[in-house]
Amino acid sequence: MLIGTAGHIDHGKTSLIKRLTGRNTDRLPEEIKRGISIELGYAYVPLEATGDVLGFIDVPGHERFVHTMLAGATGIDFALLVVAADDGVMPQTDEHLDILLLLGVKRGAIALTKADAVTPERIEEVRAQLAARTAGTAAASWPVFVVSSLTGEGVDALSHHLLDEAARQPRAAAAGRFRMAIDRCFTLPGVGTVVTGTVHAGTVRVGDSVAVAPGPHGKPLLSRVRSLHAQDRPAEAGVAGQRCALNLPGLEKQQIERGMWVQDETLWNLTDRIEASLHLSAREAKALAANATVHLHHGTVDAMARVAVLDATRVEPGGEAMVSFTLDRPLAVARGDRIVIRDAAAQRTVGGGVVLDSAPLGAAPRRGRRAPSRLAYLASVRDDSARGALEAWLAQQPVPLARLAALWNLRDDEREQLLQAAGARVAAGIAFSAARWQQLRQQVLLTIGQTHEREPELPGVEQQRLRRIVAPAMDLEAFAAVIDELLSDGSLVRRGAFLALPSHKAELGREQRVRWERIQPLLVDRKFDPPRVRDIARETGIPEIEVRGLLKTVARVGDVALVAHDHFFTTAAVGDLADIAAQVAAQHGAARAAEFRDRIGTGRKLAIQILEFFDRVGYTRRVRDDHLIRRDNPWR
Repeated sequence: MLIGTAGHIDHGKTSLIKRLTGRNTDRLPEEIKRGISIELGYAYVPLEATGDVLGFIDVPGHERFVHTMLAGATGIDFALLVVAADDGVMPQTDEHLDILLLLGVKRGAIALTKADAVTPERIEEVRAQLAARTAGTAAASWPVFVVSSLTGEGVDALSHHLLDEAARQPRAAAAGRFRMAIDRCFTLPGVGTVVTGTVHAGTVRVGDSVAVAPGPHGKPLLSRVRSLHAQDRPAEAGVAGQRCALNLPGLEKQQIERGMWVQDETLWNLTDRIEASLHLSAREAKALAANATVHLHHGTVDAMARVAVLDATRVEPGGEAMVSFTLDRPLAVARGDRIVIRDAAAQRTVGGGVVLDSAPLGAAPRRGRRAPSRLAYLASVRDDSARGALEAWLAQQPVPLARLAALWNLRDDEREQLLQAAGARVAAGIAFSAARWQQLRQQVLLTIGQTHEREPELPGVEQQRLRRIVAPAMDLEAFAAVIDELLSDGSLVRRGAFLALPSHKAELGREQRVRWERIQPLLVDRKFDPPRVRDIARETGIPEIEVRGLLKTVARVGDVALVAHDHFFTTAAVGDLADIAAQVAAQHGAARAAEFRDRIGTGRKLAIQILEFFDRVGYTRRVRDDHLIRRDNPWR
C-alpha cells in the first residue's frame, strides 16, 4: 500500500513519518538546513506478516510547492492528512484535502499532531474544525489520531491502524499495458540512468522493452529494463500500485524529466487535446468560463491548457461539466486518468476530474464536439461500463483497434474480450457495430444499383467515388473492409477498377466495337507502356477527341483502365502489373518506384503513375514512398 502525506507547512508531516518508519525523508541539504520539505521524500516499512512493503510518500506543505505535492499524490492508495493542533485547519490543509478528493483518494486517516503543545480543549476545537471541513466528503469517515512526534503519544495507535489498512488493501489488478509516471531521474555509478515513480497500470518485468514519452519532438525514447526495484527492494517485476525504480540503459539523465511516463513500447497515447468530466471546487468564488487558461496537472506533469466547456456555457462553483482542454505540450494520456486544474497564476486549486477521451497527437481539430451525439458518447464513457461506452462509441463511428487499445490502455486479450462483449464486427483492424456494418452494406448495394439504373453504359462505380457518396468521412481502410466482404460473399463483383452488381454488364455498340478492334492491338503490343491518346490518333487516323471518348467508353465496359491522363492500359496488362507489384512487395517489403520500374522496363515517371493508380483503386496503400499491398489482385 502507498500512503501519501498531505497538509500545511510546518505541521509535522516529515517528523511523523520519521516516527512511523525511522527514516528522515528530507534528503536535500537545503531541506535539512531549513527544516522544510522542498522535494518528495520516500520511506518504506517491510511487513513481516505478509512479506509486503508499506510505502510512504512525504510531500512539501508550502504553497509554492503544490505542484510537487500533486506529483507525489498521484497514484497513492491511502492519504495521511496531517494537521497541527496549535494551528488547526490552514490554507494548505484545505487545498491539499481538495486535491486528494479530486484525485479520487477515498481511503485515509487524519493525524492531529503537536498534541503535547496544546490543551485538551484546543484538540477538541480542531476536531470540530476538521468535522466541519470534511462534512459531505469521503474524508468525513477518516479516523482522527491525536499524536505527538516529540513524545510518541498516539503514534503506535496510528501505526497499528495503517498496518490494518494495509492488510485490507486489495491487490491492484495488473490490467492494461504498463504505465508509470516518472517523478525522479538520477544516475548511479556503474548502473546508469534510473527513473522512479508510481506504477499506474499493468506489469513491468526485467528485460521488457519500454518507451519514455513524450520524448523530443513527440517521439518516445526507447529502452529496456535492465533491472528494477519495487517498493525499495530488488525484484523481477513491478505491478500497478507499487513504487518502482527502473534502470534504463541507453538513455541519459538530461533526456528525461519529471512528468514523462515509462510505458509499454507499443502504447501510443500522446495527445494535445483532452476531453474530461470536470468538477469545479465549491470554494471557487466564480464560475469557470470558456477559454479560461489553467494549469493542468496529470500524473507528475504540469501543463498549461485552454478550457472549452462542452455541455454548458460555464462551470459553476461546486458543479460539474464536460470540457475540452487544448494543451501547450503533448501528454501521454489514457481514459480514466485523473487530472487537477489550478488557476493561471498557480495560486489555488480550481477543480479536477477524469479523462474521457483525447485526440491523437497532430490530428485536425475535432468538429462537432458539442453535437448531441458526441456529448451522449462522452456521458456514456463517464457513467457507463466499458462495454456500454464502447457500444456508444461504435454507434457513432467505426473504431480503429489501435486507437481503442491506446486510449483505453488495453492489452490485446482485454481488447478482444471487450469487443466480443459489445458485439462488435471487426475487419481490417477496424471495429464496427453490427447495425452500422449492415447499414453500410445496404447503402453500398443501393448506391451501386442506382448508378446502374442512371448510367447503364458504365460497368460500375470506382471504389473511392463510391466511398465519397456513401461515407465520405470514413477511414479508407474501414470502407475497404466493407467492400471486401461484399466481394467475398458474391454481393458485388469487381471489373477492373469498377464495382458492380453481379447481374450488371455494360456493352459496346456495333460501331464502337469496330473502332475498338482497330485500337486494341496497339495497346496489347506495348502492354506496359501503351501509346497515349494522341499517339493512337496519329497511328489510326481517328480524331483524337473520338479516340479519347471511345477509350473512356471501353473503360466503362471494363476492357481497359485509365491509369494516368490520356493513358489507357488493357485490363489484362493491369492485372500483370498488379502481379508484379505484389512480387516486388514480397521481395522488398513494399512496392517502390525504383524496383517496380526495373521489373516492368519503363521510365520512373510511368512506374510512379501506375503505382499511384493502384493506390487510387484500393489495391495498394501508400505510406510515404512505399506502396503496401492491401488485398488480392482484383484484375484476376
